[in-house]
Order: sequence, then C-alpha cells, then structure tokens
Amino acid sequence: MSVEVETNQESVTLDPGCCSSDETERKSHHSDKVKSNMISRLNRIEGQIRGIKGLIEKDTYCDDVLNQIASVQSALNGVGKLLLEHHMKSCVIERIQDGDTEVLDELLTTMNKLMK
Repeated sequence: MSVEVETNQESVTLDPGCCSSDETERKSHHSDKVKSNMISRLNRIEGQIRGIKGLIEKDTYCDDVLNQIASVQSALNGVGKLLLEHHMKSCVIERIQDGDTEVLDELLTTMNKLMK
C-alpha cells in the first residue's frame, strides 16, 4: 500500500513499507524526489558549516558568526521537520496499523531529542 503525503511544499507518494523492518535493521524508503530534496538541503547546510569554519579562521566578529550558526540550526530543523512529517505520515501509521504501538514511545523519545 502506498501512502500519499502532503507536506508544506509538495505532495509525494512514499513506497510501501516506508520504515520497513527485516530481521536485521529498519530502513526508510522515501521517493527519489524526497531523498533528493533532503540531500540538497543537507549539502547546502554542509556548505554553510564550512563557511562558518572559514569565518572563525578569519576572526570574523562573533555576532556575525552566531547569526550564521542560527541560520544553520534553522536549516537543520527544517530537514528534521520534513523527515519527521514523512515518518509520522507513513512509518508510524503503518506500524500502528500492524499493531505495533511501541512506535509511539519511540516517536516521543525522538521528538524529545529534536526539541532539546
């Protein structure tokens, strides 16, 4: 069963078994479009991190560096929100439908980590 996911920016269909589990590990199965979007965002963030490193090496004014750090944190939060949304609308729903309510405790633990 595929799942239609509406995000703030796009509508995508996730492959069946989004966070499917085999005997050794669970894996997510995001569409190529979703993966590409997240990888693109992470590549930009990686560039921002290198930029911050360069600012520190050049003894840039602290407030300017802190503003860049805040920008990176916001960008990472955006990727985290997108991934969490996809996870909740597919993986979590699927596991609950399969009778696995432990996924709720897992989700709450993950959300607490994201909110620190």
